[in-house]
Amino acid sequence: MTLEDRIEELRARHRTLEDQINRESHRPLPNIESLSTLKRQKLRVKDELVQLEHAR
Repeated sequence: MTLEDRIEELRARHRTLEDQINRESHRPLPNIESLSTLKRQKLRVKDELVQLEHAR
């Protein structure tokens, strides 16, 4: 897997997590624990994405 492939994979994962967060947030009774987990995952993905983009 090339660096560009990994960056694109992370961007896709970031978008997926954002969609999941939005869906959960807009439920009548959002699961706070689930939201917290999704947000932490999204932050880890974003951190790795920024590191890889700087490595280019």
